[in-house]
Amino acid sequence: MAYRETSKIRERKQATHSTIVSHALAMLNEVGFNGLQMAALANRCGLATGTLYRYFPSKEDLCTVLFAHATDIEIAQVEQHLSSTTDTASERIAAALSTFAKRALRAPITAWALIAEPVAPAVVAARLHYRERYAQLFANAIEQGVATGELPAQDSSLSSRALVGAIAEALIGPLAKTEQLDAHAAVQTSVAFCMQAISARPWPSAHLESSITHK
Repeated sequence: MAYRETSKIRERKQATHSTIVSHALAMLNEVGFNGLQMAALANRCGLATGTLYRYFPSKEDLCTVLFAHATDIEIAQVEQHLSSTTDTASERIAAALSTFAKRALRAPITAWALIAEPVAPAVVAARLHYRERYAQLFANAIEQGVATGELPAQDSSLSSRALVGAIAEALIGPLAKTEQLDAHAAVQTSVAFCMQAISARPWPSAHLESSITHK
């Protein structure tokens, strides 16, 4: 008779999988991808290392899953601001960029891991995929701004990719601690640069302060 997995066994496996991911995300926040060690993770989870490898055949597999989990959270934050129905398209974009930057600077190890840390090929592929997801969200908002006349006509696809690249690149120095910058000033300057790029005009200081403090 062929072996059939019971619902209790499936639930136990799912619980173990969730425990591994939860502890791994905590370790990611402490040491990044390169510092994450499978044996140390197994010990933290109360599992044998061999058991851990039954759930994740390699560290690359685990890191790819962690990248997706962590980035989905960040994308949801950006999407929340971009889907607002009370602000203009420009204000939504500025708020989303500000939120992305502020959250990165509050969790620098995780942000560095997600944005710029040297990683395995599978994680690099995931990073490129998620950058496209970010870009599409911003492209939609830019198109809305163009449609209402608040933004000049432009290629929303190229502009959105430029926004994502600019805000990520602006954070690399502070996250790598190669630059000693005031966090508020870093966010303010980065958002102003991005907004001026897509609007072809200076971004007013009042709008800057509003977007920086936007929750």
